[in-house]
Amino acid sequence: MKAIASASIHSGDTPYRHDIETGGHALIADEPESAGGGNTGPAPYELLLSGLGACTAITLRMYAEHKGWDLGKLAVNLSFLKDREGNERIERTLHATGNLDEEQWQKLLAIAEKTPVTLTVKRGTAIDTRRV
Repeated sequence: MKAIASASIHSGDTPYRHDIETGGHALIADEPESAGGGNTGPAPYELLLSGLGACTAITLRMYAEHKGWDLGKLAVNLSFLKDREGNERIERTLHATGNLDEEQWQKLLAIAEKTPVTLTVKRGTAIDTRRV
Protein backbone atom coordinates (compact mmCIF):
# COMPACT_ATOMS: atom_id res chain seq x y z
CA MET A 1 0.00 0.00 0.00
CA LYS A 2 1.04 3.58 -0.62
CA ALA A 3 0.75 6.25 2.10
CA ILE A 4 -1.50 9.12 0.99
CA ALA A 5 -1.23 11.08 4.25
CA SER A 6 0.80 10.98 7.44
CA ALA A 7 0.90 12.75 10.77
CA SER A 8 3.19 12.81 13.80
CA ILE A 9 1.84 13.71 17.22
CA HIS A 10 4.10 14.61 20.15
CA SER A 11 3.24 15.38 23.75
CA GLY A 12 4.70 18.28 25.66
CA ASP A 13 4.65 19.49 29.24
CA THR A 14 0.93 20.36 29.33
CA PRO A 15 -1.32 17.44 30.35
CA TYR A 16 -3.39 16.80 27.18
CA ARG A 17 -1.92 19.21 24.64
CA HIS A 18 -0.21 17.52 21.73
CA ASP A 19 1.60 19.03 18.78
CA ILE A 20 0.72 17.66 15.37
CA GLU A 21 2.92 17.78 12.29
CA THR A 22 1.24 16.84 9.02
CA GLY A 23 1.80 17.82 5.42
CA GLY A 24 4.32 20.49 6.43
CA HIS A 25 1.78 22.10 8.79
CA ALA A 26 1.78 22.47 12.56
CA LEU A 27 -1.45 21.96 14.50
CA ILE A 28 -2.37 21.56 18.16
CA ALA A 29 -4.78 19.08 19.72
CA ASP A 30 -6.00 19.42 23.28
CA GLU A 31 -8.98 18.73 25.49
CA PRO A 32 -11.31 21.43 26.79
CA GLU A 33 -10.74 22.74 30.30
CA SER A 34 -13.86 20.85 31.44
CA ALA A 35 -12.01 17.59 30.58
CA GLY A 36 -8.75 18.63 32.27
CA GLY A 37 -7.06 20.12 29.21
CA GLY A 38 -5.93 23.63 28.46
CA ASN A 39 -8.23 24.19 25.46
CA THR A 40 -5.23 25.27 23.36
CA GLY A 41 -6.50 23.48 20.26
CA PRO A 42 -9.34 21.36 18.92
CA ALA A 43 -10.21 18.09 20.63
CA PRO A 44 -9.75 14.87 18.63
CA TYR A 45 -13.40 14.57 17.54
CA GLU A 46 -13.29 18.20 16.41
CA LEU A 47 -10.25 17.39 14.28
CA LEU A 48 -12.08 14.37 12.84
CA LEU A 49 -15.07 16.57 11.92
CA SER A 50 -12.71 19.19 10.48
CA GLY A 51 -11.14 16.66 8.12
CA LEU A 52 -14.53 15.31 7.06
CA GLY A 53 -15.91 18.82 6.53
CA ALA A 54 -12.87 19.99 4.60
CA CYS A 55 -13.01 16.94 2.33
CA THR A 56 -16.71 17.54 1.75
CA ALA A 57 -16.22 21.22 0.90
CA ILE A 58 -13.25 20.61 -1.39
CA THR A 59 -14.93 17.74 -3.24
CA LEU A 60 -18.17 19.67 -3.75
CA ARG A 61 -16.24 22.73 -4.96
CA MET A 62 -14.33 20.60 -7.48
CA TYR A 63 -17.53 18.93 -8.68
CA ALA A 64 -19.40 22.25 -9.07
CA GLU A 65 -16.47 23.77 -10.98
CA HIS A 66 -16.33 20.73 -13.27
CA LYS A 67 -20.06 21.09 -13.99
CA GLY A 68 -19.85 24.89 -14.36
CA TRP A 69 -22.31 25.41 -11.50
CA ASP A 70 -22.45 28.59 -9.42
CA LEU A 71 -21.84 27.20 -5.93
CA GLY A 72 -21.08 30.62 -4.45
CA LYS A 73 -19.88 30.52 -0.85
CA LEU A 74 -20.11 27.04 0.66
CA ALA A 75 -20.54 26.19 4.34
CA VAL A 76 -20.33 22.67 5.76
CA ASN A 77 -21.40 22.30 9.40
CA LEU A 78 -20.92 19.08 11.32
CA SER A 79 -21.82 17.69 14.73
CA PHE A 80 -20.73 14.43 16.32
CA LEU A 81 -23.60 12.97 18.36
CA LYS A 82 -23.49 10.14 20.90
CA ASP A 83 -26.25 8.84 23.15
CA ARG A 84 -26.10 7.02 26.49
CA GLU A 85 -26.29 3.64 24.77
CA GLY A 86 -23.12 4.41 22.80
CA ASN A 87 -24.83 4.98 19.46
CA GLU A 88 -22.94 7.52 17.39
CA ARG A 89 -23.66 9.53 14.28
CA ILE A 90 -22.42 12.58 12.45
CA GLU A 91 -24.84 15.21 11.23
CA ARG A 92 -23.64 17.25 8.25
CA THR A 93 -25.46 20.23 6.77
CA LEU A 94 -24.57 22.11 3.60
CA HIS A 95 -25.32 25.69 2.65
CA ALA A 96 -24.32 27.43 -0.58
CA THR A 97 -25.06 30.99 -1.68
CA GLY A 98 -24.93 30.18 -5.39
CA ASN A 99 -27.89 29.82 -7.69
CA LEU A 100 -28.56 26.06 -7.56
CA ASP A 101 -31.77 24.27 -8.49
CA GLU A 102 -33.23 21.26 -6.67
CA GLU A 103 -31.70 18.75 -9.11
CA GLN A 104 -28.24 20.25 -8.57
CA TRP A 105 -28.70 20.14 -4.80
CA GLN A 106 -29.73 16.49 -4.94
CA LYS A 107 -26.60 15.68 -6.93
CA LEU A 108 -24.39 17.60 -4.45
CA LEU A 109 -25.98 15.73 -1.53
CA ALA A 110 -25.26 12.43 -3.30
CA ILE A 111 -21.66 13.47 -3.99
CA ALA A 112 -21.21 14.46 -0.31
CA GLU A 113 -22.02 10.85 0.62
CA LYS A 114 -19.19 9.64 -1.64
CA THR A 115 -16.30 11.94 -0.69
CA PRO A 116 -13.07 10.09 0.14
CA VAL A 117 -13.12 10.85 3.88
CA THR A 118 -16.86 10.13 4.11
CA LEU A 119 -16.29 6.69 2.62
CA THR A 120 -13.33 6.06 4.94
CA VAL A 121 -15.41 6.91 8.02
CA LYS A 122 -18.42 4.88 6.87
CA ARG A 123 -16.30 1.88 5.91
CA GLY A 124 -14.59 1.69 9.29
CA THR A 125 -11.02 1.55 7.99
CA ALA A 126 -8.72 -0.94 9.75
CA ILE A 127 -6.11 0.48 12.12
CA ASP A 128 -2.89 -1.47 12.65
CA THR A 129 -1.17 -0.37 15.88
CA ARG A 130 2.29 -1.53 16.86
CA ARG A 131 5.21 -0.52 19.05
CA VAL A 132 8.52 0.64 17.58
